[in-house]
Formats: sequence, structure tokens, C-alpha cells
Amino acid sequence: MLDDMRVLRDAVREYRVAATAAGLDWPDQGESPAGQPPDVVYRIFGVDHVAEQLTWLQSQRWPDRRLLPNAGWRMPWPEGGDALDYLGLSIGTPFPWRQQLPLFHFDFLLYTFVLAGEHEGEIWRYVISEDAWESVRAATSLAGLFDQWARGIAAGVVGYDEHNKWLLVDDDVARAPGLDPLAFPVAPVEETLLQARQRECGVNMAVVEEGFEYQEELLDAIDAAKASLGA
Repeated sequence: MLDDMRVLRDAVREYRVAATAAGLDWPDQGESPAGQPPDVVYRIFGVDHVAEQLTWLQSQRWPDRRLLPNAGWRMPWPEGGDALDYLGLSIGTPFPWRQQLPLFHFDFLLYTFVLAGEHEGEIWRYVISEDAWESVRAATSLAGLFDQWARGIAAGVVGYDEHNKWLLVDDDVARAPGLDPLAFPVAPVEETLLQARQRECGVNMAVVEEGFEYQEELLDAIDAAKASLGA
């Protein structure tokens, strides 16, 4: 869903405050107004609009470092069709595979922002692996995701790593009361929890079970989309 902008601003600010209190170097650079995505974004992802919630987040002046849990970072606006390659693991999603923008990268996980339809504003996560098809919703909205991360810091399951100077998620996140393990960039996730969430958020489980076959089809679709963009 799309957050009320005030709620989103508050959630991102509270996460930054919690992260800096934990030790992360993230000075307050003030709030920037929502900008506009590059024109090519509409063509890459086949949409006719981009939500203010996303343009606002992408417009904020963040230091060039890993500010998200488990050394994650916010990805910049894509500049070409090669961005579609990131979506090659989005098997069985209940929305068109192309209508999501790669937003947060965590080395072995990718989080995307759904751009259109009834799932607009949701955050989905994908394990970066050749044989893992774990399409699943990480959070119903951006604000919900940042709220979970801030709560994780408060609960002590997200802490600052002095050596690497970034935030790390403890394995205990799965047992912390009030926290959603799938909101946190950890893998693997307990299979029963994963499959229950997949069914809840509308993943086509039959497609997931035959993941390799459908991924081949998806990769062909990605190549075709890139060709249409001249990528």
C-alpha cells in the first residue's frame, strides 16, 4: 500500500535516529522535496506513473555508505533496461513481474518497490541465488519496513558493527516478539513461515514449485523487454 507521506517521513526519520543512536554515522542533512524519476524509468518498468512515496525516498540526501541493516544500500534510479536483469528471480508474483523497481540491495537479497496495481507500494524480497525462488512480500509499505528496522534496533537484534561500521542483523530476529523476520534482510528464512507468507500475499505456489522452468520463461521475457528498449 502507499503510505500517508507524513507517516513515511516519520518512519524514515525514526529509523535514522535509531541507527545513529546505535553508532551509525548518518548526519541529518535535512529533508529534500520529492523529485521526479528520470523519464526512462516509465519505459523500463512499463508504468505511466511513479508514486510520490518512492520519488520522495529517492530524493533524500543520504551519505554514500551502507545505511540499511546487514550492510544494505539504497539503489539509485536505473538508467537503462539492464535494471530488468535484477527481476529474474521474481517467480510467481501476484503482479506483473516488470512493474517493480529494484530499491534496496543487501549483497544476497534484493528488495523491490511495486509500482502499480493493487499491490502498489508493497516491498518484495528476492534471494539472489541460482536455484532459490523465494518471491515474497517483505512489508506492506515503505513505512512499515523502516518501522520494523527501527524496532529491530530497539530490540537489540540489529546492532552496530564497529569493525565494518554498518548495522548487522542477529539471527535472534526470528524469535524477537513483535518483529516480522521477513522484513529483515536475512536468509534463509524458516520454510513454514516463508510459505505461509507467500500464500498470504498471493504468490502462485505452483509456479514456485516449478521455479526453474518458469525462470527460463521469465529470463526470455526480460530479454525481449530489454530488446524493445534497445538495451
